[in-house]
Amino acid sequence: MSTEDSPIKLSRSPTKIETVEDFESQDTLLKHVDISIVESEKRANGTLHVRDHYTVYLIDLKVTDPDYKMVQSKISTIWRRYTEFEQIHDYLQVTYPHVVIPPLPEKRVLYAWRKSDTTDPEFVERRRAGLENFLLRVASHPRLCFDDQFINFLQQEHGWRETITDSGYLLQAENKLKSLSVSIRLKKPDAEIEGVKTYGKQLETNLGNFLYTRSKIIEKNYALCKLHANYGKLFSEWSVIEKEMGDGLQKAGHYFDSIADSIESVAEDEEQLADQLKEYLFYAAALQQLCANHEALQRALENAHDALNNRIAERNRAAAGKSGLMSRLFGTTDPDIVRDQSTRALDAKILADRDNIEKAKRDLEDFTRKTSVEIEYFQKQKDKDLHESLVGFITLQVKAAKKNLQAWTQIKECLQNMP
Repeated sequence: MSTEDSPIKLSRSPTKIETVEDFESQDTLLKHVDISIVESEKRANGTLHVRDHYTVYLIDLKVTDPDYKMVQSKISTIWRRYTEFEQIHDYLQVTYPHVVIPPLPEKRVLYAWRKSDTTDPEFVERRRAGLENFLLRVASHPRLCFDDQFINFLQQEHGWRETITDSGYLLQAENKLKSLSVSIRLKKPDAEIEGVKTYGKQLETNLGNFLYTRSKIIEKNYALCKLHANYGKLFSEWSVIEKEMGDGLQKAGHYFDSIADSIESVAEDEEQLADQLKEYLFYAAALQQLCANHEALQRALENAHDALNNRIAERNRAAAGKSGLMSRLFGTTDPDIVRDQSTRALDAKILADRDNIEKAKRDLEDFTRKTSVEIEYFQKQKDKDLHESLVGFITLQVKAAKKNLQAWTQIKECLQNMP
């Protein structure tokens, strides 16, 4: 059951965050509520749509702090489509350009090792888990979690799309896309940001290669393990015609079948670990986006300096009486009154240019300060998560290998114990 449709107007800004310790000590929404996506549901599209069905996900929110007043209801549920998750993600990306925005799970199947599409129940379930993880990431981020639009997303059933559209984020996104589509060649690139951008590209490449290699290996392993079922069938059929060896062959056939069956759980567990790695594949793109936002501000500051220098040069020409068209064509000088008017007008513009430089400088400094903490926190979080995921992946391989070795050992014992 959904809550009332009135939008949330309350908001809470985090206190000044200067270090990772400040970041981690901030109050967050997740400290007051539990958020989960409890189920998914396939629904029919209208007759005019290309696709027959779409999937919706049920967000469940429960307040765990009885004194908390930032949400509409203590318990609420609401259905959301993936496209709506895209909307809130894009809104956060535009509104908080200095934040490494948590990524959404894949929209299409990536690095698949067997035929699959977005309607497969396994993919839908993995996407459900990924969308829930996205909500938890945002709800635990002190700069994102108390955003009005995000809280509305969790509870406002009707009118949320109109509300977020009215925020003007689409126009900002369009302007930002135009600015970022222009190749930026900075005169003095920030060495730290350049390093982060390079790291983001390398992380994306390495994770992409890992996921590609993993998909090829599991494809081969799956086929190889399934072929052991042929051994199982062969030994079972063989056991029928053998009086003395029959029991041993029958038992050995069962163990071969267990090898063929065991790959199913291994493949399922691997998919979950692969999804964890995919999150950081997409995080790497978010990290590069943050660097691009920094470069845009740095370019704006350089443009402001260029505008001031051009204006000063223009003022010098005006002071020398060389600003008019006639003076430039015929080498004459402007009258004193024209010269005075031109210089006074340019002096006012020079003051405005200096103000623009100061504003651009403050914007860049503020962005850099916030970004520095964001990057440091991201690196700490990434190291912890990737360490757990990689260890989990290797542990899974060791467990699978031991299980297969045990099966082969039991097969050997069955054959050795035959009369």
